[in-house]
Amino acid sequence: MFSSFKDRQPVEMLPGIRRQMLSCGTQAMTVYITVEKGREVPMHTHPHEQIGYLQSGRALFTIGDDERVLDALDGYSIPGNVPHGVVALEDCIFVDVFSPPREEYRQ
Repeated sequence: MFSSFKDRQPVEMLPGIRRQMLSCGTQAMTVYITVEKGREVPMHTHPHEQIGYLQSGRALFTIGDDERVLDALDGYSIPGNVPHGVVALEDCIFVDVFSPPREEYRQ
């Protein structure tokens, strides 16, 4: 199955933070997320495993008690139910994979 990025409408998650579905299967989904400089995804949890990378920009990323500055092409892995959040130090693009798919992200 194929999908086209241009056919997917961005969804504003929070002010200055938008997501677009890239692809979705039965066991995982890939999501493109943009975060404007200075914007924050507050600490939160979800039952889904999340892995991804910062495609461009710089961000302060927190996973549990571990906090790191990520540069472009740095990756991360977040087990389900582990608190995590991010602050964009520059305009950022993230590519995230969630397993299982997040039903609330389906469009």
